[in-house]
Amino acid sequence: MAGARPNFIKVAPLIRAIEKNGQARYSLVFAGRQDDPTLEDSLFSDLQMPRPDVCLDVDSTSLNEITAQVMGKLDAHLEQNPTDVVIVVDDLASTMAAAIVAKKRGLKLAHLVAGTRSFNIQMPKEVNRLVIDALSDYLFTAGVKSNSIATREQAETSQTYMVGNILMDTLRFNHQRLRKPALDIEEGKYLVFTLNRKVLLANEEKISQMIATITEKAGGLPIIAPLRGPAASLISKLRSCSAGLLPKGSENPQFSNFKPVPPLPYLEFGWLTAHAKGIITDSGNVAEEATFNNVPCITLNSYTEHQETVTIGTNVLVGEDPLRLGEEVSRMVSGQWKPGALPDRWDGRTAERIVSIVMEA
Repeated sequence: MAGARPNFIKVAPLIRAIEKNGQARYSLVFAGRQDDPTLEDSLFSDLQMPRPDVCLDVDSTSLNEITAQVMGKLDAHLEQNPTDVVIVVDDLASTMAAAIVAKKRGLKLAHLVAGTRSFNIQMPKEVNRLVIDALSDYLFTAGVKSNSIATREQAETSQTYMVGNILMDTLRFNHQRLRKPALDIEEGKYLVFTLNRKVLLANEEKISQMIATITEKAGGLPIIAPLRGPAASLISKLRSCSAGLLPKGSENPQFSNFKPVPPLPYLEFGWLTAHAKGIITDSGNVAEEATFNNVPCITLNSYTEHQETVTIGTNVLVGEDPLRLGEEVSRMVSGQWKPGALPDRWDGRTAERIVSIVMEA
């Protein structure tokens, strides 16, 4: 079951592993609409995977409404389609809803990327994580820290397995297929900026300060920013100085080398991040990819779901502090970054382990 675009990047290796195993059938269920604009055809061709077999057509921004709609529609689907195991990915409201439905139906439940915690119960995703892990029969974790958390909290009937980071399966599979986007850039001579977190997007002043800091400390390097939806709208507003602080039609000088671009296909975005001088992001997935590619990465958050990207990899957390951000961008641009290495079991075989465990049960 996939609830949003990033989930498919983690589901693709599972589908390949199931098909390679040849002893099980699967159905790929998507919580959203079939015409979801984030699910462009290129995503599935790039990942070499099929589009969803079933779309539940849930369309809401209310987390509780999403939960209710997914529960009702998935329950109806499972009523008509006998299932042995439901595999859910990550920590969305739709993921939690699917987990509840599966257990109410007495089905086996597997949670992919279990044991991740912010330890902030005020975060909706933290509630989702606690519920999903508590209900799951199989807890598939990506690293040592999440494995320890899942083991400590698991229910009596649950089983915890450190299978590794399934995102690495996708990265290794596609490494030789990455495509350079049609942008005026030179390898290693640009920074990448991504922005998606709703909490961060709600603070225009903070975003403006951060971008001003990045631009100032980038040493003239272009900052390539593939943005979609609310993030693209906010940056466009800030660039045009719509608050009237500058003459009409002029561009905010803090954006002098900040280059927003439309969202890129998966393989092109992968090339962009793999060949960057450094990355500034609020995405855990992008930070994980940076560790895989040994590219310096600054995460605009105070915590990460995968602590190994910080302790072993190339990632640094700066929260939402512009001063700390500026210090780290200066280090990034000057080449004074810490060395990174690949964490344990980031070897591209995570999906194989998961399928093997589920099939042997």
